[in-house]
Amino acid sequence: MTMNKKIQIWLPLLISLAMILGMYFGYIMRDNMPGKSFFSTDKRKPVQEIIDLINKKYVDNVNMNDLTDTAIVSMLNKLDPHSIFISAEQLQSVNDDIAGRFFGIGVEFNIYKDTINILQVLPDGPSLKAGLKIGDKIIKVNDSTVAGIKISTDKVRKLLRGELGSQVNVTINRNGEIIKVVIVRDIIPVSSVDASYMITPETGYLRINKFSQNTYREFMQAMESLQKQGLKKLILDLRGNGGGILEEATNIADEFLDGDKLITYTEGQHFPKKEYRCQRPGLFEKGDLVVLADEGTASASEILIGALQDWDRATIIGRRSFGKGLVQEQYDLSDGSALRLTIARYYTPIGRCIQRSYSNGENAYYNDIDKRFHDGDVLNKDSIKNDTTKTFKTMKGRTVYGGGGITPDIFVAFDTSSYSPEISKVYYRGTINDFAYNFYLQNQSTLSSYKTPLDFSKNFNLSETDWKYFSTIAKQDSINISIISNSEKKDLFNKIKSSIARQLWRTEGYFEISNTTDATVKKALEQISK
Repeated sequence: MTMNKKIQIWLPLLISLAMILGMYFGYIMRDNMPGKSFFSTDKRKPVQEIIDLINKKYVDNVNMNDLTDTAIVSMLNKLDPHSIFISAEQLQSVNDDIAGRFFGIGVEFNIYKDTINILQVLPDGPSLKAGLKIGDKIIKVNDSTVAGIKISTDKVRKLLRGELGSQVNVTINRNGEIIKVVIVRDIIPVSSVDASYMITPETGYLRINKFSQNTYREFMQAMESLQKQGLKKLILDLRGNGGGILEEATNIADEFLDGDKLITYTEGQHFPKKEYRCQRPGLFEKGDLVVLADEGTASASEILIGALQDWDRATIIGRRSFGKGLVQEQYDLSDGSALRLTIARYYTPIGRCIQRSYSNGENAYYNDIDKRFHDGDVLNKDSIKNDTTKTFKTMKGRTVYGGGGITPDIFVAFDTSSYSPEISKVYYRGTINDFAYNFYLQNQSTLSSYKTPLDFSKNFNLSETDWKYFSTIAKQDSINISIISNSEKKDLFNKIKSSIARQLWRTEGYFEISNTTDATVKKALEQISK
């Protein structure tokens, strides 16, 4: 074989090797040339260039994670108020909230006089199995002292929560006796149904506080229980419900609407129109339905009440809802953080997008709720500022509006009569809850005689001696109860009674008592009885 033929055979291989080596050295050279790419004609963005230069040239050491997190947040602020960055430290808590559960020891606690007091012990939970009781005071978690050090609620949660099946050593003070307890962490459900009971022989009351992965299942269990008790009419309370998972809300809407009715649809620049329709026979398609809403009712809650209002299926009572018509999707990032990005708008069946304007920035957007109080929106129906350029007709021809939340069919004003400066301090400083907790501990034998919230509601009353004790606790919080009016005193009595009921029957007891004087619930009962 001649030399020329040998070269011809090996030449393609030699050229390939030369190209590979060239690409390799070019890649190495690229890393030493900020802002330039050896093989790409695409320019690097100034944001990445600046981050690289700060990292390599800045006079002091910089926490680049904090810097990039700040840059991301600033960038998202230019989009909309609901596209958010979730740091790796926050992500677990956020995901737990969506999932409707976390891994922990199963207690409700409050920090009272710089000591962690156990308010509730979850039935069948790990703390109950380990022998913890209401009134126990936690003074140490593993090797960390937690009493008398001004510990925060978030810090306590981090210490008590952990991996499923892991152990936590807790030292408690029980009436002066120091007891060490080993608790095995387990799944702790976070219920999204606050209360479910028959408020009259024919009318059920059901309150949902959010839409997590378990909400539809909890709703169905509650409804089935109410139907066994004779449910014919329903009051669904969505006040303060900030939303959550869209599909949970549409599944619940399906239980109220018949046929294949449209519940909502979503659409975005990069996401084609997607419809959510009724798919099965509903559990409560025919009974009278009233839904309670207020300025804290948002997102998935507004999807539900928007569908019910458009189809004239329910009467909406209360105040104008928050006004969030954007849909977010969560994307996990490589460093353990996540991006919750707005990908679409949602629309009610007749085409309303109830998202209010955010063109003046995030601060103005969230301050709009305070502005409603200032402008009288929550005090007077005639002060509600509906966007009259976005007028729609329901299926039966009633006029409704888009662009700024959902206006109720029946307005109930916010009650300002019992919110003097001193009363506001009582709520802000948690004085009522502190009193109810101590009252419960001192009167357990008497309180145990009340078997149901209804029995408690009819027969329990606070005495003047109890009021003097409450005044003493309030004085410790620098609150002068003696100057309040008789109507404010009466309202406080009911709030205290409701909080004691919470100690006995958790949130179910609280709402069963507080609803007896709730103006919006009274209006709902009046409407549903017609």
